Parts: sequence; C-alpha cells; structure tokens
Amino acid sequence: MRTVVSGASGLIGRHLVAHLRSAGHDVLTLVRRPAREPHEVTWDPTTGSLDPAALRGVEAAVNLSGAGVGDRRWNDAYKETILRSRVSTTATLVQALLRLDQAPRVLVNASAIGAYGDGGSTVLDEGSPRGDDFLAHVVQEWEGAAAPAADAGIRVALARTGLLANPVGGAFGQLLTLFRLGLGGPLGSGLQWWSPITMPDELAALEFLLTHDVSGPVNLVCPEPATNQALTTALGAALHRPALLPVPAAALRLALGEFAAQPLGSQRVVPRVLLEAGFRFRHPDVPAVTAWLAQA
Repeated sequence: MRTVVSGASGLIGRHLVAHLRSAGHDVLTLVRRPAREPHEVTWDPTTGSLDPAALRGVEAAVNLSGAGVGDRRWNDAYKETILRSRVSTTATLVQALLRLDQAPRVLVNASAIGAYGDGGSTVLDEGSPRGDDFLAHVVQEWEGAAAPAADAGIRVALARTGLLANPVGGAFGQLLTLFRLGLGGPLGSGLQWWSPITMPDELAALEFLLTHDVSGPVNLVCPEPATNQALTTALGAALHRPALLPVPAAALRLALGEFAAQPLGSQRVVPRVLLEAGFRFRHPDVPAVTAWLAQA
C-alpha cells in the first residue's frame, strides 16, 4: 500500500516507517526541508504548503505530527505551539489529500487519551465524554481538523495513544533511568491510573488501523491499565531494582509546572474498539509491558 507519513522523524514516526516498509508498504515521508530522497516530499504546514501532485497514487496517510507535550515546561506560548502544531499539520495534509483526483482510502490521524481528561477510577472507552482541561481541548481541535476528510468519504481513524512505553524517549525512558539508578518509585500518591502501550503494540495497532475497517476514535492502550503504584512496582521487579522512593506531588509540580497534572492525573482507559475489531496485543497488561521494557 502506498502510504504517506507525516511526523516521520519523531519517536513513533521513525519506528512506524521502518515497520511499514518491512511489511511491504511503499512509504512516502513528509519533510520540512528540501527533499533529498525519492521517497521524501517537502511540505510547510505553517503556511499550508503541500503539493498534491507529490502525493499522486497515495492510498493511505498517517499523520503523527505535533510538538511534544512534555518536551518543555508549559507556558502560554508553548501551549499554543502544542495546539497549532497539531491543527496546522492535520489541516494541511487533509486539504492536500482532498485535492487529489483519487482520494486515499484511509487517514490514520494521531490523537491522545488526553481527550478524556482526569477520569479518576472510572473506566474510559471511546464512548466516554471529553474532558475539559487543556489537552482535552487540544484533542478536540486536533481531531476536528481531520473531520473534512471523513466528510469527503475517507475512512478516518483517530488513534488516541496512551502512555507510550519505550526504553528510549518519553516518560518511560526517564523512569527507566531512575529505576536503574535505584531511585524509582510511585509518583505522587501512586493511586492514579495509567494506561500504557508498548512500542511494538503501538506500531501494530497503527498498521491494523490502516488495513482494517475501523473509523472514529480508537484508544491505543493495553487492555488492562493499572495504578501508577502497581506499574512502578512491576517495573522495579522486572529490573530487579527497588521501587520504594515516592516522588512527592509537590516536587513534580515544582519541576514540571502545569504539565505535572498529566503524570499525576488518572486515566483508566481501555481499547474497546481495537478489541472488538479483533486486534491482539503482544503486551496486554502491565506485567507484560514492564517485562518488555526491561528486556528491550
């Protein structure tokens, strides 16, 4: 399948491109510099520039673009960057796809379980109501930018990824470093629910959404979420390291500012749509997730 991927240089994107190519897909990647390779297509989402002619023959698209929510301390300017980097890239890609003589069959658009806000211990699936915090607003605008593709008859799957478990990068990369130094432990009370997904399951789920008739919001999380305390205990056991040093909530708020609400917040999310569609997870629960992290 000829597939175009945006955000191909990001943590998920570069792994996904390799994964799709190994599965036999012909992958184009969008780049913001002059193209250097035949598979590269130059675009500029800040100005809405993407030549549809360069996408001729594309059968599927995956949009993973967006500034990292945890890459910098939040202020008003960076929060605007988080929002606009998602909305502008989605809108630019969608408009180019809609100008093709033959539209692609599917758009898999990245999203996040931040859509639900802090749900406490309530089990959240794709039918749960939206939250009312900053990230829930971002997701609403982000997914809304993909709506014209669905209106035009393209199948649109909104991939609401949870906490990505990977040994390098993201929150888990930092946790692993602390645990290997013997400094691991629960964050805050540890009672908040976390909903992770390993990189192999993330990549397999994204490919599944490309090739199966699934549309609308889709939670990309393991089927059995766990509390932060249960997760850190399992991670310590998998690494043969103690998990006894809690990080006080006040310390996280001091270090991370407003972003601290994310690791301290509770989201007990399940992948109902993926399971009903027949997707099978390699790492369905926190013990399997942490065992993979320890060995990866």
